[in-house]
Amino acid sequence: MPRRILVSGASIAGNTLAWVLARGGVEVTVVERAPAFRGGGQNIDVRDVGREVIRRMGLEQAVLDHGTGEEGTAWIDEHGQPAATFRVDPDEGDADDGPTAEMEILRGDLARLIHEAVPDTVRFVFGDTIARIDDDADAALVTFDSGRSERFDAVVVAEGVGSTTRERVFPGENEPRWMDLTMAYFTIPRTATDDRLWRWYHATDGRSVSLRPDRHGTTRAMLCLQQPPDGEQDWSEERQRAWLHERFRDVGWEAPRVMAAMDTTNDFYFDVLRQVRMPRWANGRVVLTGDAAWCATPLAGIGSTLAVTGAYVLGQELLRHDDTTAAFSAYEAALRPMVEQGQGVPKIAPRLMNPHSRLGIKLLHGALKIASQPVLRSAADRLFSRDLDAPDLSIYSIGR
Repeated sequence: MPRRILVSGASIAGNTLAWVLARGGVEVTVVERAPAFRGGGQNIDVRDVGREVIRRMGLEQAVLDHGTGEEGTAWIDEHGQPAATFRVDPDEGDADDGPTAEMEILRGDLARLIHEAVPDTVRFVFGDTIARIDDDADAALVTFDSGRSERFDAVVVAEGVGSTTRERVFPGENEPRWMDLTMAYFTIPRTATDDRLWRWYHATDGRSVSLRPDRHGTTRAMLCLQQPPDGEQDWSEERQRAWLHERFRDVGWEAPRVMAAMDTTNDFYFDVLRQVRMPRWANGRVVLTGDAAWCATPLAGIGSTLAVTGAYVLGQELLRHDDTTAAFSAYEAALRPMVEQGQGVPKIAPRLMNPHSRLGIKLLHGALKIASQPVLRSAADRLFSRDLDAPDLSIYSIGR
């Protein structure tokens, strides 16, 4: 069993993996580029097998207690009124069905809860990152940007969709699948008109504005634009903000408030959605997990579920095997079916959910209104959930 492991990335996947390995007696170092733990982030949810992992970690109630308080989803019409509403009802059916799950939480809040549960034996190094990995028969020699070097039995890359370490170790292997959807997330001041629903407003030309509640006295805003990518993810933040002002200047509803707040927010995040498609997740003593391995994008609705599940399985397989090659192989065999299922979002989905014409918006709202009726609700909820081809957690001991 590997005794010294380096994890690059201190968000949801990295902290989950550190928790499992440390509980199994492994010496773990976590390196994070940011100068300190990164909180913040937008609404996410954890469902199904991911929730079972959270339960095994002893964090289920804490995660529920730190939830956003979101009570459902409402699609808003041109008059500012709900055209269709799906509310969470734990007393009827599965609380994890529907666009809003019972376990809704901010990304940073979930990462912090897991981080605080990690045993004290784990060493966290902030403000540094991997510069080079030299892999030999005995260990991986890692050189950091700070200039120091250390040897590890294995290196786990738990970075984001644009992971530089992945590109260094697996050059040219990622074949991203672009989803033709650009999104911007940021936090804005809460007003008296904000309720506990995720409110989603559509405008023509594939544009939409979303407002979601949190428990921090603020509101989480999201701007979406359905169009093919044109390199916008590489622009400066100043240019991205100016571009959004130009594209959303005539949208209406709460857009003027959102755009004004965007100019002063300190957590602006912009991305052109693309899936990470890797033919393999391991190369020698280096292995990928989380978004660095398989980013399915928010369209899949299981990103956080995959993050905690993948990290949990990887950690357990490293504890179960005497060498990293066998552990990485077992991990990929267990996770690959679930990942491929999660990445199976049809390319037409963003276009259908972000209509370009007023007629398209009316048809979408009409279909959602019918689907939200009580007699059809259970069937409609299945459109927002899926039976995951998840790994069998019963074979693992840590946290059982």
